[in-house]
This record gives sequence, C-alpha cells and structure tokens, in this order.
Amino acid sequence: MSDKASGGPLAGVRVVAIAKVWAGPYTGKMLAMLGAEVIKIESSGALDEMRAYGGVDIEHAPYFLSHNTGVLSARFNLKSEEGLAQLRALIATSDIVLDNLRPQAMEKLGLSYPELKAIKPDIIHVSIKMFGNEGPLGYQTGYAPCFAAIGGLNYLVGHEGEVPRGMNIRYGDTSVGAAAALAAVAALHHRESTGEGQFVDLSAVETISSLIGDSLFACAVTGEEPRHRGNFHPDLSPHGVYPCADQGWISIACEGDAEWQTLAGAFGDAALADDPRFADHAGRIANHHALDEAIGALTCSEDAAELGQRLRLLGVAAYPSASSMALAIDPALWDRQAYRLVENGNGEVRPVVGAPWRMEPDEVAITRGAPLLGEHDDYVFRDVLGLSEDEFAGLKERRAIW
Repeated sequence: MSDKASGGPLAGVRVVAIAKVWAGPYTGKMLAMLGAEVIKIESSGALDEMRAYGGVDIEHAPYFLSHNTGVLSARFNLKSEEGLAQLRALIATSDIVLDNLRPQAMEKLGLSYPELKAIKPDIIHVSIKMFGNEGPLGYQTGYAPCFAAIGGLNYLVGHEGEVPRGMNIRYGDTSVGAAAALAAVAALHHRESTGEGQFVDLSAVETISSLIGDSLFACAVTGEEPRHRGNFHPDLSPHGVYPCADQGWISIACEGDAEWQTLAGAFGDAALADDPRFADHAGRIANHHALDEAIGALTCSEDAAELGQRLRLLGVAAYPSASSMALAIDPALWDRQAYRLVENGNGEVRPVVGAPWRMEPDEVAITRGAPLLGEHDDYVFRDVLGLSEDEFAGLKERRAIW
C-alpha cells in the first residue's frame, strides 16, 4: 500500500484508469472514495479533454478538478513502445484496469482483455463503451446526451404536449460511472471468492435503459406507451412543482382524499376545498391541469421554505425545490460531510461533493483533490515500478514519460 493511501474498504486495491472525460473518471473517483489507489494514466500529448474545459489552464479546469478527486496522475506516452512497456509493468502490479476509450482503442494498444490476462491472470478489466464491446453497434461511440437519448430517458422528460426536453445535466455519465464502480466491486468480490479475474463489458446505453424502471416494459402491461407528462403521477394528485415568491418553487405530493382536504384547508380557500372537480382522486386526476393552475395561484405569493414547513407539520409532503446554490450552502449537508474541503495538486483548497455514504469504522479520509498532470510520476515509476534515478531520467528524456 502506498503512502497515498487514505483507508477505507478498498485500501490496498490498485486501479489503472485509462479513462477520460466524465464516465470513466467518475468510476475512478467512486473507487478512490472507497479507498482504492487509482492511478490515472495521462500524457502531455493526449490530454484528458476535461483539462481543456473552462477557459483556464490545464491545472485549474473546473470539470477536471471535480471529476478526479482523490486520484493520482502519472504520465505514460502510449505512442512510445517504452511507455507501453512501463504501463504493462504497472498493470502487472494492479487489480483493476478501467477504460472508457473509443471502441478498439485498447486492442490497438495491445491491451485487450486476453492480453491483460497474459500480463496478470487475475486482472479485472472494466470497459465502458456506449453500446458495449460486442454486438452490431459496438463500434459506435458517443457522449452522455447520446446515452440519455438512445437509452430512453430523454423521451420521458418534458412537459405534456411539448417536445421531450431531456435533462440539462450529464446524468448519463455519472450513472454509468456509478454502475461501473459497482461492477468493479462485484468483480473484486468474485475474485476473492474464486481467484478469477473478470471482464466487465459495460454498455452506457443499457445502463440508462435499466434505470428508467417500469417505463421500459410498461406498455406491455398497461397498453399505453409511457411518455413525457411533466410532473403528472397516476396515483398521487396533486403531484407537482408550484411557483412561490422570489422565484422559489415548492414540490407537493398528496395521497388520498384526506390529505387533499388537509392541503386545501391549509390554503384557507373554501372554493378550492369545495370544488367538485377535485372532490375525489379520479376527479383530481382527470382535471390535473386545472388543479395545478389553482394551486399555483395560491402558492405564488408564499415563501417556499415557510410554506413547506407549514404543510409538513400538517402531514403533507411539501419541500422547497432546492437550487444548486441552496444545496451548496445547506448547513445540514455540511454537517453530514456531504461536502469536503480538499487540496488540489495546484495548491488550491476547494469544496467537493463527497461520497454519498457513511462508513464505520473504516471510512476513507477524503482530503486530496485532483492531481497535477504527472504529479505522481516519481511515486509510480520510482516506488511502484522500482526504476533507478537514471532509468527514470532516461525515460523522460526519450519521452516515454511525457
């Protein structure tokens, strides 16, 4: 175990991450937050694209800093035979190889799963591709908006009567990254039980399809194709997000007639409570557009937080729809250590989103942020691979380390 270790259930596990952009690095970040030593393979000649985003230099790019918390960076020139030879030597000391390169890129490097097994028989290879490594579409590549669109998510997101809107976040990348981290942990368990490594062939599109739940085969059961219907819910009414004062919004979900009468009474509007269109669940479902309009007219002058608290005390599920800024300064989340202060390789101390779990007694100490390019060259080549100072200097001079 290296002096970079920070504890945790995966302490002592080494991951070689040949991963760029978002999904692969997110997997690496999740494994690092479980205590694995994650070594990100980088090169000055083939930068992770995220180092270039944000209009700043490569050591201050905000997306890169966010996606690579807790990992190490070592430079291997994969266009150099010596660089590839050193990478193979590192793989021989590792437990997991993670990649989200384009289809056939690993094969062109001589790092297919059979070739990785020849280097280390019990290696685990986690490979993320848009359509997986096999099948008629395995040659295609894409980014998170592609995953969400082809996987069926985008079609379900949007207001009724309008075109599907999708989601303005890279939900596909983080979901795929989390699924790959789960698969990696399962493969480690399998290896511990059997001594065998595994090839994890992960399809980003299939991951998204697996997460849209009962919508995928609902038509076979109900005869109705699921489609974007805003916040409509067939079993809860009202069920929506309503405008409040100062550009706030409140989410309200109401179950059953008794809760509805409680909610209507809380607004002190007799006309709403007595409206025959809303007297029972069937009526509220049939007239949900009118119901949403009536509730919105009452909430628009209310403070979202105060209204939410008032309704919750009455037993109605109602919460302000928090913005990213509101979440970032939420004292309850800071108290839970949902956010951590880390020091990046560039010397800046900044908050990051920590792991969404708490573990006792062996939780990872999340204190290290994203690395400088090649920040851990010395550690990887000198300490892990055991090169002499002259050998290390020679590889740098010949740009095998670059």
